[in-house]
Order: sequence, then C-alpha cells, then structure tokens
Amino acid sequence: MGAPQITPVDERDEHVEHVELGALATSLGFMLRIAQLRNFERFYARFGHLDLKPGEFSILWVVNLNPGIRQGVLAHKLQVKPAHMTKIIRRLEGQGIIARHIPDGDRRSVELSLTERGLAFVEERQADFFGADNYNDTDLTPEEKRQLAALLTKYCGTSEWRR
Repeated sequence: MGAPQITPVDERDEHVEHVELGALATSLGFMLRIAQLRNFERFYARFGHLDLKPGEFSILWVVNLNPGIRQGVLAHKLQVKPAHMTKIIRRLEGQGIIARHIPDGDRRSVELSLTERGLAFVEERQADFFGADNYNDTDLTPEEKRQLAALLTKYCGTSEWRR
C-alpha cells in the first residue's frame, strides 16, 4: 500500500485557470488545511518508502518519551479518536515497532512501549523529523518558523506542551 498521491497545483501552469477565492483566501481554517496538505506532500516525498503515515512518528516519539503510557492517555493527548488510535497501534504492533501490555491491575487499559526495533527506528529518524534538514523544511526563515510555531501553539491552546 503506497502513499496517497497529492498533486500540487502549480499556479504558473498554463492549464490552470485563475479561480477567485475571495475571503476564503485569508480564512484561517482554509489556510491551515492547505498547510496540512503541503505538509503531507513533503512527508510522503521523504518517508513514503518507509510505509509510515503522518502522525505515526508522533505516536512513536511520545511513546519513546513515555514508556508504559496508557493508550487512552496517548489518544487524548494527541487528540486521536480512541478507535483510530487502536487501529494505528495494531498496525505499528504488526510491524514490530510497538508493544502492547495489559497490566494485571487494570485489564481494561493498554500500556505501550517501543520494541528494540521501534527504539532504533525513532533514533534513526529523529533528525529527519526534528533536525535542521527535517522533512518539513519550508521557505520560512528560522525566525519565521519559530513565530509560526508560537502562533499555532497559541491558536491550538497547547502552550503547556512547550517546555
């Protein structure tokens, strides 16, 4: 199963007609969606060969930082619906990257940890996601990136996440 194909539209393409967007062109929701699509394009260009989907590395990263985290807590923190989180975790478990453990004291919860393979995967890919040459490199200057991150943090109400 390959990465979804997202075809960027080049405004300079002679076959693309001008389409008036009006107020939509400055709508925050619309701009965030376009930014998400650009992010996915870059993600799949860089990681499509790994059979990794957007969001999965985030899950792996948080589990790496919080071994034994309960699946429900992880879903809540990353704002992933519990049923979808279960699907993702099963997929990662099937790849041998993540391990699930049901504690004796609470048979309804599931604790997550990375396998040796998962630990190696996160270690090997850390710079690709967070380093100077990460997949999400843009035309923004370093200062503009910091400003955008700060504005998005404020917009999303996630300032407690930044430490």
